[in-house]
Amino acid sequence: MGCCNWRCGLITGAVFGALVAILGGVLIPVGDILIESVVETEAVIEPGTTAYDNWAAAGVVVYRQFWFFDVQNPIEVLNYGTSPVVIERGPYTYKTRYLPKDNIMFNPNMTVSFVLPLGAIFEPSMSAGSEEDKITSLNLAVAVSSCLFHGLLETLIRMSNSSLFQRRTVKELLWGYHDPLLKSTLGLFAPYNGTFDGPYNVFTGKDDISKVGIIDRWKGEKKEKKTFHVAVFFSDASAFAPGLDKKKPLYFFSSDICRSVSASYERSYSLKDIEVYRYGLLPSTLASPIDNPDNRCFCRNFKTTKNCTMAGVLDLSSCQEGRPIYMSLPHFLHGSPSLLTDVLGLSPNEEHHSTYLDVEPNTGFTLKFAKRIQTAELDDQTADLFKEELVSRMEMLDIIQWVLLGTGTGIFVLCLVSYVVVRCCQTKTKTKTKTKTKNMLA
Repeated sequence: MGCCNWRCGLITGAVFGALVAILGGVLIPVGDILIESVVETEAVIEPGTTAYDNWAAAGVVVYRQFWFFDVQNPIEVLNYGTSPVVIERGPYTYKTRYLPKDNIMFNPNMTVSFVLPLGAIFEPSMSAGSEEDKITSLNLAVAVSSCLFHGLLETLIRMSNSSLFQRRTVKELLWGYHDPLLKSTLGLFAPYNGTFDGPYNVFTGKDDISKVGIIDRWKGEKKEKKTFHVAVFFSDASAFAPGLDKKKPLYFFSSDICRSVSASYERSYSLKDIEVYRYGLLPSTLASPIDNPDNRCFCRNFKTTKNCTMAGVLDLSSCQEGRPIYMSLPHFLHGSPSLLTDVLGLSPNEEHHSTYLDVEPNTGFTLKFAKRIQTAELDDQTADLFKEELVSRMEMLDIIQWVLLGTGTGIFVLCLVSYVVVRCCQTKTKTKTKTKTKNMLA
């Protein structure tokens, strides 16, 4: 009876261990499915989801950091045509994404419409100086007037006591000042405070999670105009569809330059103990139209762009009400060599001047980005919340899977080995007993 209990107990233990191991093994694919299901549910933009809470609120604070090129030899440039010599000044940092989305309205076609209120608050602790620092730079009014008035320009400049260069404060250059030539407010971002970007219409992902965050309309436009980059909008780069594939580029829309661009996977690393994928802007984004035909619509001034052969700058006049505005990366990174020789003091650097996105691959949430006039990175509180809501649960499920698999396998092997050992011992004992009995009978 005792032997039977031992054998039955060990067999039962082995069966139990096998079942636990099987459960752990089954949980691996099933757990992945559960995680995927939870992530897709929480990634939908609708009230009650993690995505909506982060999306509707201000979320991660975005800072815009500005560097200015301070012209050191304006008189020599004006009188003798000398190449400008510049010194970089900055950063001058402003908090610009701190207001929650406004006018949020859900639509029957699984989109949500909203506007992004705009505001800028100077951050002295993150700046190299005061916003009252003065910079010698190109006179925006003269640059604009040269394209509009031509023959009258010299007279207008003389009457308004203007010049090709001007000395203004950082605050004036960015947010506006009264210009004597145009007799109006002029500034790189004027008007800004109290205005808004949009309206936007983006897909919620409720019917198709792969479309979450993709822009359906911007400022009422269903598709981008022909003067823009492509025929469809993409995400605004704050979030992408869950489950990123390293082999596929990410596409996103930037209202600053009125176009969609793409970024490719570069590397993986840990950001505040959260694994993220880094995606970098492709050099072809600012390539000349000869090398990238998609940029042909950004070549409107053949003289300035040297018959559309110049790389590193995009003419944004088509989406800036005809104003002669050009966009480039800092220090003309990825630009034509002539851009670096025409202005002295430039030093492009991939590490400091490139644009990148750091995206959590499971959810598609962008946790850090640097579009080289603005930067953002999740703070410790948001990182802890993100880890608590998602990463810790995924890690816990992964631990449970492997604990069950390991424990079950261990119990199965232990019971099986013990059963074999006990069985062998019992066999030897029976053999010895039979031999002894035979000897006694003999």
